Amino acid sequence: MVDHKKVEQAIRLLLEGIGEDPDREGLAETPDRIARMYEEICGGMNEDAAEHLKKTFTAENNEMVVEKDITFYSMCEHHMLPFYGKVHIAYIPDGKVVGLSKLARTVEVFARRLQLQEQMTAQIADALMENLHPKGVMVLAEAEHMCMTMRGIKKPGSKTVSVVTRGAFEENEKLQNMFFRMIG
Repeated sequence: MVDHKKVEQAIRLLLEGIGEDPDREGLAETPDRIARMYEEICGGMNEDAAEHLKKTFTAENNEMVVEKDITFYSMCEHHMLPFYGKVHIAYIPDGKVVGLSKLARTVEVFARRLQLQEQMTAQIADALMENLHPKGVMVLAEAEHMCMTMRGIKKPGSKTVSVVTRGAFEENEKLQNMFFRMIG
């Protein structure tokens, strides 16, 4: 749980630390606003992806299921700056499928916390493997990182791509290529 009061205190200290007056008109309510924002954008820390993935449906079709272009927003744990983009998920059911919105909810669980993109990609794949027990999973995340675009190297528009394969996708280049064609 986000400790609202501690976040407010931290923001007041930060404002003072950068030479601002936290009591001036434009900033007076900023500590509360930022505390509420962090309750929202870090809300995934208290969620379990298994809750979203436990309701499944029987499906005899064991072909690939792809949900692409799932938009996400997250916060880099190194600089606490946003990174955002899209996640593409493929899985091969083993007799059970999950509602499509549950895949997007799974992405949200892991995106809504201080995070590394590479770690988030693996967490999504592992949650699907552990809860749906499919024959295989492939997850691709592509994102722009504000720590790369607005500070440091300052390269706006650059994207980071991370890919994780599990099960049937791990060694099967044909399945991987099919996934890449479907999301392209």
